[in-house]
Amino acid sequence: MRRTYLDWNATTPLRAEAKAAMVDAMALVGNPSSVHAEGRAAKGLIERARKQVAAALGAEGADVIFTSSATEAAALALQDRGIACAGIEHDAVRSWCEESLPVDQMGRVTIADPAHAALQVANSETGVIQTLPGGLFLTDATQAFGKIPFAFNWCGAQMAIVSAHKLGGPKGVGALVVKRGTDIAARIKGGGQEMGRRSGTENVIGIAGFAAAATAAQADLEAGAWDRVAKLRKILEKTIAESAKETIFVGIDANRLPNTSCFITPGWKGETQVMVMDLAGFAVSAGSACSSGKVKTSAALEAMGFDREQAGCALRISLGSDTSEEEVLAFADAWSREHEKFRTRGR
Repeated sequence: MRRTYLDWNATTPLRAEAKAAMVDAMALVGNPSSVHAEGRAAKGLIERARKQVAAALGAEGADVIFTSSATEAAALALQDRGIACAGIEHDAVRSWCEESLPVDQMGRVTIADPAHAALQVANSETGVIQTLPGGLFLTDATQAFGKIPFAFNWCGAQMAIVSAHKLGGPKGVGALVVKRGTDIAARIKGGGQEMGRRSGTENVIGIAGFAAAATAAQADLEAGAWDRVAKLRKILEKTIAESAKETIFVGIDANRLPNTSCFITPGWKGETQVMVMDLAGFAVSAGSACSSGKVKTSAALEAMGFDREQAGCALRISLGSDTSEEEVLAFADAWSREHEKFRTRGR
């Protein structure tokens, strides 16, 4: 059976540029902390990669601290901070929050005290894009990076977190981006790597892949690749809406990521839809892939005012830069057939 991957917000296929950079990095034998020529070569690769990621993020002059993931980056930024955030935030951020912020039905967040708050650029489940207030303590740019124009130096936040595998890089590497001079206490202590903020021998191979992916993703964005994807999403939603009049498209009137569609079909469990579409050859999701395969009700949708039953009937489709119109139409057709079976069983 031919498989069609429509879960790009969970993770993306590895870019050819990232794979090539990682293969080249495997030839480096030195420890980046060693002072000999081999060590300096590995260290040089990391520092070049740091500049590449900073350039792609619009973060020149900021500190890019490489971590094992965006989750670790969030922990590094938020430990002992006592910040406020909304229920739409990823668990990596929300688990550190001590105060909940209000969310409207379109998924937009109101913040009274940005200096003590975290706010994502875009939501992984609904695609809703936020307007970031000036002076924000932290923003999660993981889903936005590479899909929409974003510049750390202009976003108004003191810190940002990003992840390589959301834009075609390898899994297991992320970064915390920090305005230079910001005080960050290390969570992992030891040899003092990453400017003393994150000890441990750096993942040279992963960092090389991250930098290559970030550069390629930025080039795709500037070339208009995601404008084409946004048109495919319109085709998808129009086709689904014609097939299932009762379906609710979450955040449809809000500014959203070009690739993300979240819709609720009342009575049809999202986990059931994921399974039947998987059997039909399509990889989709019932929400954020952050719980080790567990299916649970979406906190983001509940924060937006959907009840538990509605939130449990959500399906997320996230398209990629190389998703074709043929694949989108094939999914819509297969989903519509399964939806008709669901309606027939319910009569």
